[in-house]
Amino acid sequence: MTAYDLVIVGGGPAGLTAGIYAARAKIQTLIIERALAGGKLTSVDLIENYPGFPEPITGGELSLRMAEQVKRLGVPIKNADVAGVQLQEKGFELRMRGGEMMARALIWATGSGPSPLGVPGEDRLRGKGVSYCAICDGFFFRDQEVAVVGGGDSALQEAIYLTRFVQKVYLIHHRDRFRATPILQEQVEDNPKIEKILNSEVKEIKGVQEVTGVELEEVTTGQHRFLPVKGVFIYVGVKPASQLVRDLVDLDRHGYIATDERMATRTPGLFAAGDVRQKSLRQIVTAVADGAIAAMSAERYLREKKL
Repeated sequence: MTAYDLVIVGGGPAGLTAGIYAARAKIQTLIIERALAGGKLTSVDLIENYPGFPEPITGGELSLRMAEQVKRLGVPIKNADVAGVQLQEKGFELRMRGGEMMARALIWATGSGPSPLGVPGEDRLRGKGVSYCAICDGFFFRDQEVAVVGGGDSALQEAIYLTRFVQKVYLIHHRDRFRATPILQEQVEDNPKIEKILNSEVKEIKGVQEVTGVELEEVTTGQHRFLPVKGVFIYVGVKPASQLVRDLVDLDRHGYIATDERMATRTPGLFAAGDVRQKSLRQIVTAVADGAIAAMSAERYLREKKL
């Protein structure tokens, strides 16, 4: 069975940064990423608040730069899907489709994924007009009318992005105001292709072979109406990818992993970093900081364990 001093599960900003710091500390390290290096970052359109980049940069470009730096330092990035984690006497056994491997220390940096809306028609029409990624699928709705559901930063950012392709975006939120940052709200107000629909909930996504529209309920009056759209982009929250290590860590009520300031969990040798971790702010810059701290904490753990 292949063994590493440190395995980092998750190749987003936290995992890639942990790989950079681990390489500089001369730790035998492997990064496992189920999709593209960069994780969710690859699907971000424009990043305007990352230090050192006065001009906006795309998530794909920033991901590529981070991955190139990791590879230049000699840290391999393995594309695989971890199916199980077990604590053993000598470390952590990771089970994957191609076999197992051992890690003396483990950094869990799996991030989070989109929460479903949970309405009829959503699962059936996923990939047939229902999407959770405007950058991935927006092009397919050129000159169509679409709906974006949500009121946070992601919902408004993706609504703005979609206006590059579509004829109109209906921005649907169940409250009377958005909770996104003021600058995004200003951009939405100034965009003639975006129509706000507040105090409204999506009760059902309609369609057979493809999306034909959504049924809305006005929350104050209870009135229903049908809104014809070809696509529905859902941004109503995220859920952390923490289930595989739930028996080894403490989770809060939302499923985020509890750590101390060193990114350590309750299991010695297991650290968490990035959006999967319980914290007050989830941004690229905070994920990067988590990754650096986790790598240095893992280095200290490994060094002390050898003594």
